[in-house]
Amino acid sequence: MHTLAAFESAARLGGFAQAAAELCITPSAVSHRIRQLEALLGEQLFERSPTGVRLSPAGQRTLQGVREAFDKLAQLFNTETQGMRLTVGSPPTFARNLLIPHLHEFYQQWPDIDLQLAVAAPMQEKPERHDVDIRFGKPPFDDRLSIKLFDDQLLVLAAPGYLARRPLACPADLAHADLLRSPLVPWLPWMVAAGLEAREPARGPMFTDLGFLLEAAASGLGVAICPGRLAQHWQENGQLVALFEVAVPSESTYYALVNREAAQRPEVGAFLDWLCATFA
Repeated sequence: MHTLAAFESAARLGGFAQAAAELCITPSAVSHRIRQLEALLGEQLFERSPTGVRLSPAGQRTLQGVREAFDKLAQLFNTETQGMRLTVGSPPTFARNLLIPHLHEFYQQWPDIDLQLAVAAPMQEKPERHDVDIRFGKPPFDDRLSIKLFDDQLLVLAAPGYLARRPLACPADLAHADLLRSPLVPWLPWMVAAGLEAREPARGPMFTDLGFLLEAAASGLGVAICPGRLAQHWQENGQLVALFEVAVPSESTYYALVNREAAQRPEVGAFLDWLCATFA
């Protein structure tokens, strides 16, 4: 550890004297420790000249590995002394209506994990990455491991007030309804399953967030199509009513995205296990 610390300090600060001042030892001690490391590795880490030293190609490779190792040690220290921290990115509607109502159950099992929940807006081109990201859609999303949280079915929903103004007795009546749209959930698969000869609606209000879509339907703006699990909150409150008895599996649902390396961290693994068990 002493040799690695001397090497990293000299490489970062650009000289043995600077490293000696930082480590509170003599320059000759720094030189001795680096020679010990070079002997251990069998490679010359610095190119020495009358004007000073600079990293050799082997030194540059070694420096990257040493810094990664020091970073991991720092993370371990922070985990033990400050508790485990976990950042989670989630679409706002999933967080508000599905995740947050269950978080007290997570903390009952894992009180030492500090969870930081961030909003991840749907349909961003390059969204910010977190330890775990929850996304709606179908894989592949990016280069990370994707874990499906649950399967779902599409529901057609409308507010009781809207139905009072415009009764919808069968799927064919949708031809005269105001259809609310979202690029996240197309109408066409449900229409085909309902036996309608129809195309994807080309007109009508468009919403890129499913929560906005459901709120618009609940306000009486029109008829929405959405995965049923997400709409449960609006149905339980009586704001939305499911129409017709046409069961269509949703092609898109919610997934947890995580780097395979990050998934090995205990707090990440604990959260993923809890997430899958809670929403299975």
